[in-house]
Amino acid sequence: MLCKAANRVINRNEPTFLEETCSRILSFCNSNSLKQGISVHSPVIKLGLHHHLYLNNNLLSLYAKCFGVNKARHFFDEMPHKDVVSWTGILSAYVKNGNHDTALRVFDSMLISGESPNEFTLSSVLRSCSSMGEFDYGTCIQGYVIKEGFDQNPVIISGLIDFYSKSGLVTEASNLFITKGNHDTVTWTMMISSCVLAQRWVQALQLYVDMVKAGVAPNEFTFVKLLGACSVHGLNYGKLVHAHILLKGVKLNVVLKTALVNMYSRFRNMEDAIKVSNSTPEYDIMLWTALISGFAQNSMFRKAASAFRAMGVSGIIPNNYMFSSILNISSLMLSLALGQQVHSRVVVTGLEGDVSVGNALINMYLKCSDNVEDALRVFRGISLPNVISWTSLIAGFAEHGLQLDIFHLFMEMREAGVEPNSFTVSSIIRSFGAAKLLPQTLMLHGHVVKTSLYEDIAVQNALVDFYAESGMLNDAWQIVDMMNRRDAITYTTLASRMNQMGHHELALHIITDMKNDDIKIDEFSTASFLSASADLGTIMTGKQLHCHSVKSGLCKWFSVLNGLVNLYGKCGCIHDAQRAFGEIGMPDNFSWNGLISGLTSNGYIPSALSTFDDMKLSGVKPDAITFLSILSACSIGKLTDLGLEHFQSMRVIYNIEPQLDHYVHLVDILGQGGRLEEAMEVIQTMPFTANTSIYKTLLRACKAHRNIPLAEHTAKQGLELDPSDPAFYILLTNLYQDAGRHDLAERTLTVMKEKQLRKNTSHSRTEIRDKVHVFVAGERSHPRTNEIYEQIEFFEAEFKKHGYLFQGIGHSYYHSEKLAVVFGLLNTPSKATIYVIKNSSICRDCHDFMKFVTQLIDREIIVREGNRLHSFRKGECSCRG
Repeated sequence: MLCKAANRVINRNEPTFLEETCSRILSFCNSNSLKQGISVHSPVIKLGLHHHLYLNNNLLSLYAKCFGVNKARHFFDEMPHKDVVSWTGILSAYVKNGNHDTALRVFDSMLISGESPNEFTLSSVLRSCSSMGEFDYGTCIQGYVIKEGFDQNPVIISGLIDFYSKSGLVTEASNLFITKGNHDTVTWTMMISSCVLAQRWVQALQLYVDMVKAGVAPNEFTFVKLLGACSVHGLNYGKLVHAHILLKGVKLNVVLKTALVNMYSRFRNMEDAIKVSNSTPEYDIMLWTALISGFAQNSMFRKAASAFRAMGVSGIIPNNYMFSSILNISSLMLSLALGQQVHSRVVVTGLEGDVSVGNALINMYLKCSDNVEDALRVFRGISLPNVISWTSLIAGFAEHGLQLDIFHLFMEMREAGVEPNSFTVSSIIRSFGAAKLLPQTLMLHGHVVKTSLYEDIAVQNALVDFYAESGMLNDAWQIVDMMNRRDAITYTTLASRMNQMGHHELALHIITDMKNDDIKIDEFSTASFLSASADLGTIMTGKQLHCHSVKSGLCKWFSVLNGLVNLYGKCGCIHDAQRAFGEIGMPDNFSWNGLISGLTSNGYIPSALSTFDDMKLSGVKPDAITFLSILSACSIGKLTDLGLEHFQSMRVIYNIEPQLDHYVHLVDILGQGGRLEEAMEVIQTMPFTANTSIYKTLLRACKAHRNIPLAEHTAKQGLELDPSDPAFYILLTNLYQDAGRHDLAERTLTVMKEKQLRKNTSHSRTEIRDKVHVFVAGERSHPRTNEIYEQIEFFEAEFKKHGYLFQGIGHSYYHSEKLAVVFGLLNTPSKATIYVIKNSSICRDCHDFMKFVTQLIDREIIVREGNRLHSFRKGECSCRG
């Protein structure tokens, strides 16, 4: 259409008319950024108007808008004449393109040419100065402004305010604004923007009020800046700004719509965000990006994907940022199909070589596909992969368990001249830790030592975690000692790894290290310390941590509340565990599992099963850990049929494949119910190789039901797996003695002695005034041994006086649990509960001893053996034994 118009212009051959028509066409195209306007360039040359400065300036602007700064610069260099508009046009094109260094060089050339800048030139130069941090250059420009009399010009004032605010000198910007009067909308808006940028939210709002009072009408950009303060002032503030937009009758253009959509999305109000976006028909790439990002931020991934498709139908071509965003949404949705559709659009658009899009594609394929070749193919297609590209590929390979390939990628990355960052190295170290690759980690550690990355705390923490996870605690501590700065992650990592290795006392000692380094105990470290206290049974330390979490405001965190449920459940304080559970707003699997486990181990079997029903009713799906507790409850409660029903429901109803531990519980359930042959059949037919634990479980059931033939067969099977395990001989010996076959018992003990096998030393521990005391059966090393033994003899005499039938004689007389309990009675207040943890099962004589003690005195005694608790009170035990 424009070409035909140009030809008609040529045919008329009237110079004045020709100039005027070309000018109008170019002005129209400039205003609407229409590429077709460039077609006028050819008629301009043919008509001999290529010396016409006004037409050339319009063409220069059009080239910059539609074809970029490089095409514009080529045209500029060929212009026979240039004026201030020409120089300002090319300079502003460089500024808009972000090429500020070239913009300043153009300005220098302009001054050398003898052309004087105007207010628009100087404003663009100030933008470049602020972007490049050229403060001295900017102050020289201000001196020129004052010298040339531009210091009252609103455009220049706005530029100077922006320059000072972006240089971090908001006070100077504010003083400049105050000293210069008669501000226009742009100046007011710039000052409001400066306050928002400096997070002076109240001052920004007050400026808007003053602007309205001064009778200066705000425009759409004023409100865009005000909406930037909503993150602090909240949704109601944002709605108030929106109301003012409507009240002032400001046109809701695309820029303002985008700002409103961003504001409503931030506060999870997508309904209003959609209403705003649909209030006018105008859309651009930024508005679509804001809308799609809003859906993603609010986990509305399907709506985000639908919006992306709608954008394609509207004819707007996505840019690299949009493609990256929708690919990240595909990764979060784990939707390979969506990712592949987007990939095809990327290819059509010609952005497959773009590094940001390529990185998003790598991440998508590694998250959504089992085939790493797709991600590798995308990576090889990126012209210049950056550190993020390499890191994404390495992290993805780690998730797929390809640790050996990771090391080769790391070496290739270095050969390509791309230096890894701390995230790259720490990701590799963590993946090596999961795969137990010590030689590769040592090599990587050696590389890190030679670089500045060795001083990076993220890398140091990853090394600490690796060595601690590998059981090399001394090496881990060496790194901790050489670190210039340690943080909560450093110590939390150590504590959690020590807990996993069973070094719970060492984990609790880290509390002192954190205090010495003046590092606050956060929610993650608190959870680790609570776990250590729970496994140690140090209830007083746990209660102190509870007090600290209340004072520090940490009790609102899931990890801390779950830790408290676990602590109190394992220490026999089931009511405290239930209270902690009640404080959790929306309990998750860990919360429910902790409570059910606590109820089960404390012998509250009906309550544990009832809580399991409550968990299902709440909508939380049971997991494999849940069923371990439920099966244990059925075993303890001798609920054989219910236990079998729950075991079957794992696979049938919940699609959970039972693991070996679940089969151990199933064997125990059948054994408790006397169905020993069925239990043996389970062992023979289960899809796992039997271990010693499952054979010992069946052997205990055989002992309980005095089934000697099956017990002997079971013991034989177990000893074939581990001939040095004395537990099989001891269980058989006890069975023979219970059955009256003392000859077989003696023979079994003789074989055990010949093989030089000894029963694992049993010990018990109790915490008194923040100190853990450990007792071993028959030991006399404790400084208060004589007093403890005298107290035991006193209790024995009292039992006889009261007619209790107790025969605490022989080897059971000085068992470790009895020593620990009596020591606790001697060293705690008269009403305090005694907590004891034993590393093996409590014997019958010690069990009766504690029942009779609580019959004599009003005390509660809690003894934990493994995952089982015995709570003695008023002559009764929670196990009802």
